[in-house]
Amino acid sequence: MKKALITGITGQDGSYLADLLLAKGYEVHGIIRRASTFNTSRIDHLYQDPHVNDVRLFLHYGDLADSVNLVKLIYELKPEEIYHLGAQSHVRVSFDIPEYTGDVTGLGTIRILEAMREAGVKSRFYQASSSEMFGKVQEVPQTETTPFWPRSPYGAAKMYAYWVTVNYRESYGMHATNGILFNHESPRRGETFVTRKITRAVASIKLGRQKELFLGNLDAKRDWGYAPEYVEAMWMMLQQDAGDDFVVATNETHTIKEFLGEAFGHVGLDWQEFVKYDARYERPAEVELLIGDPSKAKRQLDWEPKVKFAELARIMVEADMAALQGLPVPDPLTPAYFNKA
Repeated sequence: MKKALITGITGQDGSYLADLLLAKGYEVHGIIRRASTFNTSRIDHLYQDPHVNDVRLFLHYGDLADSVNLVKLIYELKPEEIYHLGAQSHVRVSFDIPEYTGDVTGLGTIRILEAMREAGVKSRFYQASSSEMFGKVQEVPQTETTPFWPRSPYGAAKMYAYWVTVNYRESYGMHATNGILFNHESPRRGETFVTRKITRAVASIKLGRQKELFLGNLDAKRDWGYAPEYVEAMWMMLQQDAGDDFVVATNETHTIKEFLGEAFGHVGLDWQEFVKYDARYERPAEVELLIGDPSKAKRQLDWEPKVKFAELARIMVEADMAALQGLPVPDPLTPAYFNKA
């Protein structure tokens, strides 16, 4: 039985990755921060799942700012695979707390790499890199060789994490990989991220519980994919013979206006009647266009996206409609899905 360690296991990607790895027979360990309230809602379903009731999921208190704890945990577990997904991951918020973002999102990565080196483990390491590193894009579409030009403290911290992963791979022969993931969404996306903010508002407005939605820049273009498919790409990367760097994207770009059109249109509403502009949601420096070329991932991993833009919006709107009505949320991704894949 393979053993995997996931940082950020309670987030969108971490929870889907836990689903995937458990379905593949792994023993899964996750690092969570201690809080006064439970923050494990995205993985609570795993404790009721008969496929994992033989206790193959373990949670450990820890923090990416605590290197001593990381060394101890990695030394004791000796996982075959480490997926580093934990971060302060909100781009707009990174302008408000830039030092914290740099510490956790940037230095947190080197703390794990150093913990691996100090513990003497031969784990395969996955670093969650981001399309935000491209920022003020230097070419269209963006590939693994496109120069970085980050436009936020978050993007800059992710760029540091990317290069330190490359450095440890080259300096110490580690099986260390960067997955440069473009925007990826799902019903488990945090409610402060623009796509989920939109789909939750669509459901609230349709049900008569909300009248308006306030947003910032509606013309920014993003490459949006489906998060469950992207975590499959993460796993595929660590099954390769050596560490490498991969862009994971759909090679399509759409504006936020287009996402509004799909989401509101799914419930028969015109978004222009409900959406208002609020300058508070503007970034000090905007990333105007992101579109990734996943050719390398298709060629070397045999990975390509299946869920398209309109279907993604539909999945998220239907999930939020159900959630607000107290109905079972139709989240298409379950361990059974992975077992069939």
